[in-house]
Amino acid sequence: MEKTNRFFSIGKIKHKFLNNILKDFVTDFENKDKRIILGSKIGEDAAVIDMGDIYLVAKTDPITFATDEIGYYSVIINVNDVVCTGATPKWFQSTILLPEKRTNEELIEEIFKSIHDTCDSLDISVIGGHTEVTVGIDRPIVIGSLLGEVEKEKLVKSSGVLPNDSLILTKGIFIEGTSIIGREKEDLLLQKGYNKNFIDKCKNYLFNPGISIFNEALLANKNFKINAMHDPTEGGLSTGIAELTIASNKGVLVEKEKILILPEPLELSKVFNLNPMGTISSGSLLISIKNEYALDLVEFLKKKKVTAEIIGKFTTENQKNVIIDKEGIKKPFTYSEIDEITKIFN
Repeated sequence: MEKTNRFFSIGKIKHKFLNNILKDFVTDFENKDKRIILGSKIGEDAAVIDMGDIYLVAKTDPITFATDEIGYYSVIINVNDVVCTGATPKWFQSTILLPEKRTNEELIEEIFKSIHDTCDSLDISVIGGHTEVTVGIDRPIVIGSLLGEVEKEKLVKSSGVLPNDSLILTKGIFIEGTSIIGREKEDLLLQKGYNKNFIDKCKNYLFNPGISIFNEALLANKNFKINAMHDPTEGGLSTGIAELTIASNKGVLVEKEKILILPEPLELSKVFNLNPMGTISSGSLLISIKNEYALDLVEFLKKKKVTAEIIGKFTTENQKNVIIDKEGIKKPFTYSEIDEITKIFN
């Protein structure tokens, strides 16, 4: 693999480079341990291990952008990836790294309480972790690790997309990004003339419509035959869809007009010059399901008070991703692993 001296930008590692790293150093897991059903692959966000009667699902993810409510974030972000496999989350651990000269008992207690209360509300047990004050950071960082269980016949993989599957999006996009901006850039928004009500509504996107997809993912998988689910996080909807097509070796045709962007995210995208399609979107759920069942699933979710829309369909054309605008013009569906939200921290 040819090496360069370029430094990486904030955000996910480029898929092409990461895929080469996985091929060189990680992908031998299938030969070493036959119990590993799913290991490290682009687009697959959790590992799956055969434990006999059931599969154990394992996930780890850090929280680096948000500081306010970081305990809640750390649990939910890991929960989202576990439930996208169809699994029920069961056991949570965390590594909590705290900044020098800014850490006190109140901060530590706040993070611990938030993790405990969030896990308790989802019937998840906190089983351990590690906490320390760390040199070289200016904000708390929490790395969560979550284990869950799934019946073998109910396992869902990102690679499970089939040709002509419908692509369903729940709740809209830029949900997590809206909450982050409201919580991390409140003073700047006030300076720009936005009132407290608008800012508080942005902050509350954390809970309403919410960054959790716990209920909708488990409801969908319990009641329908789901081929794939994915949680678009860093890189937003565009990267989330790309990760599905990479994992499954499929293409996609997306109707731009069907993608829901709520008023607050739309306004923030203008203020901070962000592309909503590329902004961190935890809270959205992407579902791949046979076309014949798609409308039934959308109606089912709506009855459960979850906004849902068919936004496109998958094709046989490997990673040929196309988006159609309201004039019917087709363009390549571009994406970037570097999230738009990073602009607000520059």
